[in-house]
Amino acid sequence: MSPRSLRAVEAAAAVATAAAFALTAAPAHAAPHPDPSVWTQLSGTTQATGTYGYEGSAAAGGYARTDTCVADPTAGGMGYHYVNPANIGSVDPRKPAALVYADGFTNEYTGTSSGGTRKLVAVEWVVKDSGQAAPTLFGQTFQKDQLPGYFTLHAWLYQPNPAGLFAAWNPEVACPAV
Repeated sequence: MSPRSLRAVEAAAAVATAAAFALTAAPAHAAPHPDPSVWTQLSGTTQATGTYGYEGSAAAGGYARTDTCVADPTAGGMGYHYVNPANIGSVDPRKPAALVYADGFTNEYTGTSSGGTRKLVAVEWVVKDSGQAAPTLFGQTFQKDQLPGYFTLHAWLYQPNPAGLFAAWNPEVACPAV
């Protein structure tokens, strides 16, 4: 085999190996969701809520801070909900009724703790249950009675959730001990 042919075979093998690795790479919290197109659908949500990554921005967007951290002893946590009453009832991807924040995170670059600042981890849509069928968004059916009398849907856009992108509880979110 000529040196030129050998280089072509080596290049083809390198491309095939790189392609195999690329096929296994996926966003951390995308794996539990079977339909990758959901990320395209969620892009409007990310654009509309990305500005609230800084906790102090939530109030300017009409979101009122709550100081109750919501958790389940076996399923994990949700965190602190910041609610915009004008968006309750909305199934508009750009208008979630709540922003969900959590604290206790460590900066991956500096190794320092968040210092009391809460981090945006998820968004949530809330629709009053008036006897209608549960609404759907992003191909997901809202959950009934996570919040009594309402249908809710979470999207863990800013914190990976091993339970799934649209799961109500995140086992990696914990509330501070009281």
